[in-house]
Amino acid sequence: MTNLVSVRGLKKRFENHEALKGIDLDIPRGTIFGLLGPNGAGKTTLIRNLTQIYLPDSGSITFDGETLEPKHIGRIGYMPEERGLYKKMKIGEQLIYLARLRGLSGALAKEKVNQWLKHFEIEDWFNKKVEDLSKGMQQKVQFISTILHEPDLLILDEPFSGLDPINANLIKDEILALKERGTTIIFSTHRMESVEEMCEEIALINNGEIILQGEVGAVRQQYKQNLFEVMLAEGFEWPAALNDQFPASSKGPRVYHVYLSPTHKPSALLKALVNAGTEVVALQEILPTVNEIFIQQVKSYSYE
Repeated sequence: MTNLVSVRGLKKRFENHEALKGIDLDIPRGTIFGLLGPNGAGKTTLIRNLTQIYLPDSGSITFDGETLEPKHIGRIGYMPEERGLYKKMKIGEQLIYLARLRGLSGALAKEKVNQWLKHFEIEDWFNKKVEDLSKGMQQKVQFISTILHEPDLLILDEPFSGLDPINANLIKDEILALKERGTTIIFSTHRMESVEEMCEEIALINNGEIILQGEVGAVRQQYKQNLFEVMLAEGFEWPAALNDQFPASSKGPRVYHVYLSPTHKPSALLKALVNAGTEVVALQEILPTVNEIFIQQVKSYSYE
């Protein structure tokens, strides 16, 4: 798979603070890429370099095989965490105005605005002012403004902020649909459940450095702890005779968690349970969540 964006040796300093310390990063074309990190880690600075709000002190950014330049701005959509709509302006006029800034003609901009308002079933919002909408409703308008020009690269910073579960699912479905149509999406969020559900690859940035990156499944495999969940049949409990070799902790009725040593395989655990006269309903490995890996890596990095 080719990369739409490649970053090499990117550095950015603000007075005495080195925000980016030589970032190397590849964003594969047509993927949803999770950009993760604690507050102040450098995510926003990196995004602002990708959108050319900032220029790097050193290093390079390649976009679609070319050095990133102002001409590429029209192919990028950016929804920042701090929303930027004009509160006194009517929604329809504002969306048309923002679309025209991205290079659409007046007629095409109006056509696309009407299509998206109809798609979201909010056609009657056209003449409403932004200040008359709730935060969640403003979020939907902001999302529309970000995708009207059909960008090749879509950067979303906390896109679900302020949304109720129904509207969050609506925006999630639109993000997935854009991905299916070939849009490359950088997804920055603290909602780790959304990362696991939507992202194919992730990068974790901390203190201006990339400390972890890779395909989500591979990252979870990399940090697995040989933890297994065992469910026993009705009427069975963990055999006391196995506590020395396979100590288990109860996680609910007939459900136990067991950490296997590197010398033991799951088949050995299953065999021991059967030989002890226990009926096993299910045995599965429990991989760490992205949230658990995030916390572990940020804490360990902070203590180095």
